[in-house]
Amino acid sequence: MKRSWMLVVGAVSLALALAGCGSKGAGGGEGQGQGTAAGTTNAQALYKSNCLACHGDQLQGGMGPKLQKVGAKLSAEQITAKVQNGGGGMPAYTSKLKPEEIQALAAWLAENK
Repeated sequence: MKRSWMLVVGAVSLALALAGCGSKGAGGGEGQGQGTAAGTTNAQALYKSNCLACHGDQLQGGMGPKLQKVGAKLSAEQITAKVQNGGGGMPAYTSKLKPEEIQALAAWLAENK
């Protein structure tokens, strides 16, 4: 019984993760400055199109962990590595986002302390 429940949860998790990562995000990702209004706007758009399904519209979490204070726990480099490589139920985004998009997203998330 426990194994079948875990299988169902895994299948639903995978389906939701794939549904949330179908877009390459808004904007081209070039010329993003960390901490700039354009970089923040782009990072928020990337979050909405790639992360919101699992981490919530207010970073409150859901299927994925809450990210409201992720910057207090992880550095921008650690967040970058997590987004690139995935792990713990999170898919890797290296094939979905450009390196500069991942960096902009990680920098924006790291500001949440």
